[in-house]
Amino acid sequence: MGELLKRRRTESTEKIQSLRTKLAEAEKVCRDVACVYVTGSFGRVEASKFSDLDLFILGDCSDAEKRLLSNLDEIVVKADLIQASRELKFPEFSGDGEYLAHHTVLELKKSLGKQDDDVTNRFTARLLLLLESAPLLGESMYHKLTENVVSAYWRDYEDHKNDFMPAFLANDILRMWRTFCVNYEARTKTEPSPEKAKRRLKNYKLKHSRLLTCYSALLFLAAIYSEKKTVSPQDAINMISLTPTMRIEWLLSQERLERAHDALRKVMQSYEEFLKSTEVAEDELLKVFMDSKASKQFMDSAYKFGDLVFDLLGVIGDGNRFHRLLVV
Repeated sequence: MGELLKRRRTESTEKIQSLRTKLAEAEKVCRDVACVYVTGSFGRVEASKFSDLDLFILGDCSDAEKRLLSNLDEIVVKADLIQASRELKFPEFSGDGEYLAHHTVLELKKSLGKQDDDVTNRFTARLLLLLESAPLLGESMYHKLTENVVSAYWRDYEDHKNDFMPAFLANDILRMWRTFCVNYEARTKTEPSPEKAKRRLKNYKLKHSRLLTCYSALLFLAAIYSEKKTVSPQDAINMISLTPTMRIEWLLSQERLERAHDALRKVMQSYEEFLKSTEVAEDELLKVFMDSKASKQFMDSAYKFGDLVFDLLGVIGDGNRFHRLLVV
């Protein structure tokens, strides 16, 4: 791990801890009924001073499927979050707070594979919970509810303990990555130059941070499957407990994956270069992406990063059944 990533992890952790100290009332309300988790660069523990705060509220349900976090208590939690984030001078929540929504664990599980999964934003809430989240409030509930969501993906595990392939989760992760890509392509056709610069910048970030979020998880699961020919729910929990870059570091710590170590080091080095290049205000970055020549250089590095991850998938997957699932 380079100095930049080490510093980002320290600063992200300190800023989240500062936020927690201002959320005593919300913590009291959430205890035993709900949690609040961060995603995005704070969930990946690599935030810069320019990073937004992305949050989700996840609640438990009673046996009668009733929300345990009441509407009034939800308002208290949101008000506390808004006030605290303003005091610490975080950017305002995106969409005027539209995405600061309360989902229940039952809703996240019931929407699996359903047509309204995307429309209700439950798909995003569920996948980001599993791929790049960290608890802000209600930590014990965060772990309990995360395990509950994992159980929905591992529902057939008891009958296949010795040869369980996490196809359900892997397909959802691939779906998330492709949804990111499709959304980008759909919005770039007819935009004026300033808007195109914004989209190029978003694409540059997409092909680094979002790609690593998705594929670090797939690489982790592929490594487990390659070794054990099965993947347990606890393996998934272990994967969730690590940030995307920590998953790459974990892969580097595995002696049996020595063949992949050179490529893994290159992935970490390339990702730190990406973090360095984006450690400026968005206005400054947009000026760069308005320049087609400079923009092309950035995008070339993004494609090379994708090539590194692609090569890793082949080395770690080694042509087994799980690797085949990921590519066909």
